[in-house]
Amino acid sequence: MDIEMKHKKILEIVKERLTCSAHNLDHVLRVFNLCLLISKDEKNVDLEVLIPAALLHDIARVEESQDKTGEIDHAVLGCDIAEDILSELEYDKEKIDMIKHCISAHRFRTGNEPKTIEAKILFDSDKLDIIGATGIARSFMLAGQFGQRLTTNTDLNHYLKANTVENGRIKEVSKHTPFIEYEIKFKKIPDKLYTKTAKEIGKERLKFMDEYFKILRSEIDGLNEVLYV
Repeated sequence: MDIEMKHKKILEIVKERLTCSAHNLDHVLRVFNLCLLISKDEKNVDLEVLIPAALLHDIARVEESQDKTGEIDHAVLGCDIAEDILSELEYDKEKIDMIKHCISAHRFRTGNEPKTIEAKILFDSDKLDIIGATGIARSFMLAGQFGQRLTTNTDLNHYLKANTVENGRIKEVSKHTPFIEYEIKFKKIPDKLYTKTAKEIGKERLKFMDEYFKILRSEIDGLNEVLYV
């Protein structure tokens, strides 16, 4: 089986498994395209590692979304699922291990820092897709999916203590809000990116997101007249 056929097989499997709205095939393909864009400005990128990793990075997202214990980490479980898929497609062990590293290191909370250029590119691409206009849209897709309120007056420190586990994983997603996600995660993303291209994109996307949440907050508080004058 040639490499393009393997990619098609992986894509078919991902499409079948990912049914949650904000982490469906559309997200995977956006991350995939960002990976290709960023890779053009980097040296010695192994696309035979990066492409499968991009396609499989959220393969266990549904399992995590359905878990109310806060114990399932889709990046960790995803490595096991990906290994089974890649082994079935006859990838060699070295490639599988490199792809698994990309998957395990693509999120903040795993504690696994990206060490290869492929892992850094995947990390950056995944993070870019949750900020800017796309990130705003996805955050409200998730809010609707899990029945979240638009905002809450709960003290942020109290919320974090009550509704997150030690690694920052949310216990009950229905109690989360887009505003909380913006405060604890979105605002910090550009400073955590690895590649120059991603940092440039991230700064521009966050500017838009900052302005959006500023206006939304003013409208909720009944002060939109001030901003629009």
